[in-house]
Amino acid sequence: DLSLLQVIPNITFRCVGLNTSGTLTQVPNTTQNLDLSFSHLKSLSPNYFSSVPELQLLDLTRCHIRTIEDNSFKDLYNLSTLILTANFFNYLGPLAFNGLNSLRRLVLVENNISSLTDLPIGHLHTLQELNVGRNQIASLKLPKYFANLTSLKHLSLLSNKITYISKGDLDVLREANMFNLTLVLSLNDIKYIQPRSFAEIHLGELALRSSFETVNVMRTCLQGLTGLQVNRLIVGEFRDRERLKNFHSGLLSGLCQVQMQEFVLICFRQFKNNTDTLFDCIGNVSSIRLVNLHLEEVSDVPKMSQVKYLECKKCNFKEVPAMKLSLFKELRTLRITKSKYLNSFREYFNHLTNLEVMDLSENRLSFTRCCSLLFRGSLNLKYLNLSFNSDISVTSDFTNIKNLLTLDFQHTKLMGPGTYPVFLALQKLIYLDISYTQTHVKSQCTFCGLHSLQVLKMAGNSFENNKLSNNLKNLTRLHILDISSCKLLHVDQSTFTALSELKELNISNNKLLTFDPLVYKPLQALTVLDFSHNQLTVLSDSAMESVPGSLVLLDLSYNLFDCSCTHLNFLKWVKEKQEVLQNKELMMCHIPAHVKNVSLPSFDLSSCHLKPSTVAFLVSVLLTVAVFLFLIYKYYFQLYYSLVLLSGCKHSAERGDTYDAFVIHSSKDQEWVIKELVEPLEGGKPPFQLCLYYRDFLPGVPIVTNIIQEGFLSSRNVIAVISTDFLESKWCGFEFDIAQSWQLVEGRAGIIMIVLEDVDKALLRQRLGLSRYLKRNTYLEWKNREISRHIFWRQLTGALLEGKKRNH
Repeated sequence: DLSLLQVIPNITFRCVGLNTSGTLTQVPNTTQNLDLSFSHLKSLSPNYFSSVPELQLLDLTRCHIRTIEDNSFKDLYNLSTLILTANFFNYLGPLAFNGLNSLRRLVLVENNISSLTDLPIGHLHTLQELNVGRNQIASLKLPKYFANLTSLKHLSLLSNKITYISKGDLDVLREANMFNLTLVLSLNDIKYIQPRSFAEIHLGELALRSSFETVNVMRTCLQGLTGLQVNRLIVGEFRDRERLKNFHSGLLSGLCQVQMQEFVLICFRQFKNNTDTLFDCIGNVSSIRLVNLHLEEVSDVPKMSQVKYLECKKCNFKEVPAMKLSLFKELRTLRITKSKYLNSFREYFNHLTNLEVMDLSENRLSFTRCCSLLFRGSLNLKYLNLSFNSDISVTSDFTNIKNLLTLDFQHTKLMGPGTYPVFLALQKLIYLDISYTQTHVKSQCTFCGLHSLQVLKMAGNSFENNKLSNNLKNLTRLHILDISSCKLLHVDQSTFTALSELKELNISNNKLLTFDPLVYKPLQALTVLDFSHNQLTVLSDSAMESVPGSLVLLDLSYNLFDCSCTHLNFLKWVKEKQEVLQNKELMMCHIPAHVKNVSLPSFDLSSCHLKPSTVAFLVSVLLTVAVFLFLIYKYYFQLYYSLVLLSGCKHSAERGDTYDAFVIHSSKDQEWVIKELVEPLEGGKPPFQLCLYYRDFLPGVPIVTNIIQEGFLSSRNVIAVISTDFLESKWCGFEFDIAQSWQLVEGRAGIIMIVLEDVDKALLRQRLGLSRYLKRNTYLEWKNREISRHIFWRQLTGALLEGKKRNH
């Protein structure tokens, strides 16, 4: 049975288990890419793939195919790539590849092919790449049918058995005027190339890596390339197949008669003192790439050198060889990269007037005085890359390179920028990258002078007080700004006022708590905003309204979102902005706990809408609570009195009677109480001790507690002085009500009523509780007559003495 793995629905499939008797009927006829590798087919019969006519790529790697019969691929008119790697053919029918009218790439690697002559591919006019690497081909002789392969651009004979290349092997290329063909002869053991074998041949690229056993063989064979015209010549070794380790003097002398645009020398371990002839025959080449060479110094440079592009990658320089490299007067691009020993830059470049690109990245450079003095006379320099080095001290002098358009310092520790304005001379600079350079921005004029700057990358640095203020005020033409990972806590409202042309802003990986609408309002041209990895909890209504309408991508992922229903407007907004939000599935709820790690786009908004029955229940509960609170508020004093009284009565048996009577009266009657009541009683015989609020209440204790504890519970009797002012006082009314409660709880008739003679009788009748009490109980009347006062005092002292007797 055929097992199908659908990689891309209806387009790409991988099949497992196909064998000799199997068919492709289960594969959809819309399939464009089909991988049948590691099947057991053994042979392909005519029209084998007729059920999948839309195929564009077919992979038959290691399918044990021995035979391909005529018309096996018939009707695959759209097939552009056919891979037949590691099938050891015994027979290929003369029409085996018939019908492949659109085939561009044919891979016949490890197929046990011994000759190009037997391949039935002369009709494949659209073929652009033919890979017959790792076979048994012993001759480079190209068959006549190659003249029909008019679209062929790449021919790989990598790792075959070619040892001799004879004059006439490539005649078909010369006769058919086939130009720009890439010919790969690497990993063949070439021992000899007959002179002029490549004469009048035009190649796009010729690769000869690990193709020679000895240095002498290589020197001789390169002489056999005389007359060749090639855009790129690649000579050298593979790191895992190094046979030639030492570069010898005159090794490249045979290239003096080769016309080439680019020369690549790769993988030589030792040069020692044999570099003096390195550039002898390649000095007039436009482009030179020296890759993975143990080259410690630059060879002598021929006069009138025409080299425009020079790259030294993974070489062994310890110091930038500026003086010798300055002899390449036509140099436009210089790249010295990935040299792990390169740490010094003491020499100066002089008068490279045509130099436009200088790339010194990914070394270990450590130097000062950057940068004008190092590039004397290089006014045409447009691109300077010093990224991924150790440390550089930058001065404010960029005079010699004031026309720079791009300056890259990323991941190199910088001294200077941020403390004072070092970029004042770079008024034409468009691109500046000082990301992760340990720059701490103190100066408000850090970026002064950069009037043309369009791209500023500042990620991984810091600002004074972790606050972004007016540091960017003069960058009016800025289009892209990256201030991610800068530990920002705050952004001033005026920060982006001048950045009306800004299109992309990355402010991610900071510690910002809010999205202030006034900060981002000026950015009306903004199309991309990355606010991810901050500490944002919600966007306010005003913030949502201020989000620029020009935004195409907005990233708010990895923030600390509050998904409470109080932020329902924000949760709805997230649902509405699905097309704009980037990484929306990573926008997670942080609180409340029951929805933590739930993505905002999948948040259930209905959970924030209450059912009618729930609403009715909550309303009724709220009304009940409101009524209850209202009653507590209205009868607060009565409730408080009762609680304190009941609490005090539990301990009344343990308390002694400190006073003979507690006097309750209006403050306006205080003079009468002192003169007519206190003085006679406390100064008489026997003396009586009265409790008076203004004298005996404890300071710092609530009034209510004093009334109960120091008044009622510490006294044998209560004397109530009833006057018109008493009747009008709410406090006196409360005290009298508590006195009655006290009398009931204590179980004794201890209230002595004194009614003053000027009491308003009508007002007394309005106080129903007090009027009824007077009708049911005996009371004393104060009259300012001698006989009446005598009777008053006899009755009052008698009542107080009776209270003492009851107590004992």
